[in-house]
Amino acid sequence: MPFTPKRVFFEKDSLQYTTGKNLHQHFKKINIPVQIIGSHNRVSGIPGKTPQESYLEAKRTLVVGVRRTLKFESCKPSAHYQLPLSTSCSGKCEYCYLQTTLGNKPYVRVYINTDEILSAAGEYIKERAPEITIFEGAATSDPLPVERYTGSLKKAIEYFGNSELGRFRFVTKFTEVESLLDARHNGHTRFRFSINTPHVIRKYEHDTPPAAERIEAARKVAEAGYPLGFLIAPIIIYPGWEEDYTGLIHNLKKALGDAAESNITFELISHRFTARAKKRLLEVFPDSGLPLEEEERKFKYGQFGYGKYVYPKERLQEMDSLFSRELERNFPGSRVKYLV
Repeated sequence: MPFTPKRVFFEKDSLQYTTGKNLHQHFKKINIPVQIIGSHNRVSGIPGKTPQESYLEAKRTLVVGVRRTLKFESCKPSAHYQLPLSTSCSGKCEYCYLQTTLGNKPYVRVYINTDEILSAAGEYIKERAPEITIFEGAATSDPLPVERYTGSLKKAIEYFGNSELGRFRFVTKFTEVESLLDARHNGHTRFRFSINTPHVIRKYEHDTPPAAERIEAARKVAEAGYPLGFLIAPIIIYPGWEEDYTGLIHNLKKALGDAAESNITFELISHRFTARAKKRLLEVFPDSGLPLEEEERKFKYGQFGYGKYVYPKERLQEMDSLFSRELERNFPGSRVKYLV
């Protein structure tokens, strides 16, 4: 399901770059409406009279801009810094935290000054030398659906492939990996996939590929020699969840075959939500079936000072027991980086 925008806005300065010019010509040629704007941060012209309409129209809007702020945000605990290649995502996952950080119209935005962004990454690497510096390419986006337009991921993968002290990682729910299979990564990029049970994907991860297709894409990536990772998130408790998550791990092992013996990491994140996220979610998805009963959760303050509703301790222990057992059985050489 390739991402094809309904409309494209070009920041005026983006047309000074070859990629920007080429994209402008491409979208005009295939009769997708294009418009020139002054800044990628101020976009008007995305329709929508209700929160739901605004959200859906924004998800079909592409904005091509120039990243001027080359001061990178930190990205603990998974990496040292974010690598800002794009923002937002064409998927429509009900639980996504970006719904509360990207405003009412979370349009998909790409930055086409990739060389400048990577040059800035090089300065961060120099500052931390001789330590390894790790960059996360999907902190505020899923960069894979827009790779067909920008080529930024491949450029970043090959940049870090040639870097002695720089490492790269990103995560995706999508499957268009073919253009990245021949990239000269030298094992310096960890290619991660966000996976979940068919039940969770079907109910909550709208306009994303099914689990089986993601796992097949992961097999191709592993065969191309990339270090592989899986993000199982959010882990949601529902009738039959134990059987479904056990089946997911078994199916993953079966599909990967010999590739399952390679260097694999797992990141496990239980479902959680804030009061603000719940309010926003129900504006966009008024019929959502997500478990949002506050009385069934434990209230906990997060690292950024706001409170969130998480599963109680005994439920987290059930998750820990299941995943520890099944991952040890099916992926004995893997590393579980965390379960939260």
